[in-house]
Amino acid sequence: MTSKVTYQGELRTSSIHLQSGTEIITDAPTDNHGRGEAFSPTDMVANSLATCMFSIMGIKAREIGVNLEGSTADVTKVMQPSPRKIAKIEVVFTMKSDADEKSRVILERVAHTCPVGLSLHPDIVQDITFNW
Repeated sequence: MTSKVTYQGELRTSSIHLQSGTEIITDAPTDNHGRGEAFSPTDMVANSLATCMFSIMGIKAREIGVNLEGSTADVTKVMQPSPRKIAKIEVVFTMKSDADEKSRVILERVAHTCPVGLSLHPDIVQDITFNW
C-alpha cells in the first residue's frame, strides 16, 4: 500500500504516505464548492507532472554530471467546464544550469518520458517550456 486517505469532511482529505509518514491535505477549490485552503486533487495532478519531470531530469543530470539545483517550474492547470476535468497543464521550467546544448536536449527529452506524463489521458494538453 502506498498511502492512506481519510475524508475529513467539508471537502477536505488527509493523505498519509506510509513509507515516510508525510501528510498532504487537499481541499476542493473555491470554484467547486471548496475552501481552497490547500492543493485541490486536480492541482496535485498538475503539480505531479512537473515534479515527475524534475525527478527524471535529476536522475539523468546526475548520470551526465549536470547540476540542476535551484531550477524551478511554474505550473498552470486549465480546467474544462463540462464535463469538469483537466484540459491542459502548462509547465514552464526555468533551468539554473550551465548545461551544454547536448545535455539540454538530453534532459528535455528524458523529461517527456516521466511516468506521470505518460500516464495522463491523451486529451490533456501538456504544454511544456524549458528556459535555460
